[in-house]
Amino acid sequence: MKSLLIIAAVPQETQVLEKALSQPVRFKSGAFEYVEGQLGNIRITICVGGAGKINAATATAVMLERQRPQLVINIGCAGAYIGSGLSIGDLVVASDELLADEGVLVEEGWQDLRYMSLPALDLGGRHYFNTLPLSKHASEKAMQLADYYGVFLMRGRFATVSTCSGTLERGKELSRRWNVIAENMEGAAVAQVCLRYGLDCLEIRGISNLVEERDMNKWEIPRAVEVAQRFVLKYIEEMDRPDTAPFPMAVPEM
Repeated sequence: MKSLLIIAAVPQETQVLEKALSQPVRFKSGAFEYVEGQLGNIRITICVGGAGKINAATATAVMLERQRPQLVINIGCAGAYIGSGLSIGDLVVASDELLADEGVLVEEGWQDLRYMSLPALDLGGRHYFNTLPLSKHASEKAMQLADYYGVFLMRGRFATVSTCSGTLERGKELSRRWNVIAENMEGAAVAQVCLRYGLDCLEIRGISNLVEERDMNKWEIPRAVEVAQRFVLKYIEEMDRPDTAPFPMAVPEM
């Protein structure tokens, strides 16, 4: 049986998914609670780990010690950088995650982990510094699915930060430095743990706000998290097709 792990930061980001599960059962592993159930023939585990990189990494590792799923999906909301072409309510999928504010501040200015000769991850001599790749195969299938259903989905590089950008200038600084389209607080941590375990990772987020002067009255978090979950449900539905290869896509009739 295929299995899938879904990691999110807060309960609002998984409520739609949990309601869709058949026979959901709640468990606890260490400090983390999670839900297991079925979507079609796929076993789904959903864990809400908490906000930030430490929570996300710990929750992902704890869950992966229990099982080795075919795919890990990191779901949630994100802020879109000005100039990305994104609007509130849009969907984004990560090609890479960036540890956008991990480095050192020296006289010449901020420098990254490569400058420090300090990789975030060393896998058999291959060094990953601030850039962490996600599954190209899984994100390509997401793009195909969005195209099939006529859903706007942008693929690009995401920035994961510990200090959120609360001004337009800070957002511009990060987007220029890293060539990123969206900002979040957990994605790079989940991606890094998946790399360490040798598992595919897909990150899908809905845009809740623009990265500008912080004004949460302009944010639309419920809309962002719902659109992300609805899309992931479609993605899982396509995974479950019995007559195709892993992560199949429906093909329109000619």
